[in-house]
Amino acid sequence: MSVDLLEAPVTGSRLDRWWERMLRTERRRKLWIWGGPAAVTLLAFVLRFWNLGHPHSLVFDETFYVKDSWSLWLNGYESTWPDGADEGFANGDAGSPSTNPSYVVHPPLGKWLIALGIAVFGIDDSTGWRISTVIAGTLAVLLVTLIAKRLFTSSILAVLAGFLFAIDGHAIVMARVSLLDNFVMFFVLAGFGAILLDRSWHASRLAAKVASARASGADPAWGPVLWWRPWLLAAGVAFGAATAVKWNGLYFLAAFGVYVIVTDLLLRRRLGLSLWASAAVLKQGPVSFVTLVPVSAVVYLASWTGWIRTSGGYDRQWADAVGNAWTGTFAWVPHWFQSLLHYHQSAYSFHVGLSTPHPYAANPLGWLLMIRPTSMYYQSPATGTDGCAWDACSSAITSIGNPLIWWGAAVALGYCVYRLVRYREWQVGLIVLGVAAGYLPWLLYLNRTVFQFYTIVFEPYLILALVFAIGKILGSRDDPEERRFAGVGVIGVFVTITTLLSIFWYPLWTAITVPYWFWHLHAWLPSWV
Repeated sequence: MSVDLLEAPVTGSRLDRWWERMLRTERRRKLWIWGGPAAVTLLAFVLRFWNLGHPHSLVFDETFYVKDSWSLWLNGYESTWPDGADEGFANGDAGSPSTNPSYVVHPPLGKWLIALGIAVFGIDDSTGWRISTVIAGTLAVLLVTLIAKRLFTSSILAVLAGFLFAIDGHAIVMARVSLLDNFVMFFVLAGFGAILLDRSWHASRLAAKVASARASGADPAWGPVLWWRPWLLAAGVAFGAATAVKWNGLYFLAAFGVYVIVTDLLLRRRLGLSLWASAAVLKQGPVSFVTLVPVSAVVYLASWTGWIRTSGGYDRQWADAVGNAWTGTFAWVPHWFQSLLHYHQSAYSFHVGLSTPHPYAANPLGWLLMIRPTSMYYQSPATGTDGCAWDACSSAITSIGNPLIWWGAAVALGYCVYRLVRYREWQVGLIVLGVAAGYLPWLLYLNRTVFQFYTIVFEPYLILALVFAIGKILGSRDDPEERRFAGVGVIGVFVTITTLLSIFWYPLWTAITVPYWFWHLHAWLPSWV
């Protein structure tokens, strides 16, 4: 016995043993469990909020969304602004919109959220234009951390996921400019988390009901139907909110709606129900649909309340014009609904037909490799102005991700697809589905004018894929000492270089004035300029 003990292999690393000593008390463990997510969330907020009001001018598509948001707040619908309004915003004298409707092609919820920040800070404060996206981006980091903890059951991997999302440049930029896509990302991520919670909630209760039926002597061939699924209901609210910001939220609603049915089917098969397939599709499936989809539709429709309750919105009076209203069987449908449907048909035609050339248009085939990031803002301040102390200066906001995070995540995604095919791990399946729902639909529109920054919607799942791969490299405390030491060393180097790259890139994410030569050092690819 003593010989066996002497020859037993040493597992883990010195770092593991030090960490165990650090967390030897219950108080320290709780501090780490709650303090870790709180720390990366705080870091995310600081990186996103610092000097948020600079530049004090509408950058990129803020010229649409900030103005639309404030006119929506004032009039109940998006309205036009007088000529020179952008200059007025930059000069601190934004003025007021007209009452004439503006043609917009995105639903109102994201603009209501932007308007809320403006209402708090004032229209002349550029911090107010962007604070709502900062809050959404910061909370998304917390969600990624909590979701990673649930997926990987590891606090270290959870905090690492939050940290990588907190310091990635694409996520930072999209939280610091007042566009809509960051809100879509947040609401979809909330829906993803709700689906994750529903998975375990549903599984435990279905298993208990089947066991109870069998204990009573019954043969639950189909199994019971679960009507009350609060997390599935919450997912419906979240996906409805995402769709009420931009229509690509619908892809996630559809993808995870199918996922709910498939997981129920597999669960009933594992429980040994003889009619598992028909029960999942024909019995529980319709109930899940009713739980998920109608609430999404209600949330979406509610976002249009301002347009519905006022009379000046674009196409608001369409059905009232002679010859436009429906007749016959559907003549009873309210005119506001007919007008809203007509407006949606017009917006859909605009979206599918959009092919206007743009210098920063990016083909979706290159998104995962970050071939053409979007330049949101660029100025060349003269010497002695705007902090320029050199002969030539640059001030830029470029929505480019941390290269090591993005390229590492692209490789990790391929690894996750392999793991899904080879081992059918449910955690990997959820991650891959998140990327697929956000990315694959865009491959149907390769000729449309689209941009790299759309990828913010599925970036959280790229981060989760990367952290899953990191977990495999890192190994576990039960691994032999040499194996564990190598894994910790590799990941330690990766995290260190990633952090240094974020420091190197941060000025180009936040419009800090730098020498032109420093800005040019970041042009690793010709398409990055």
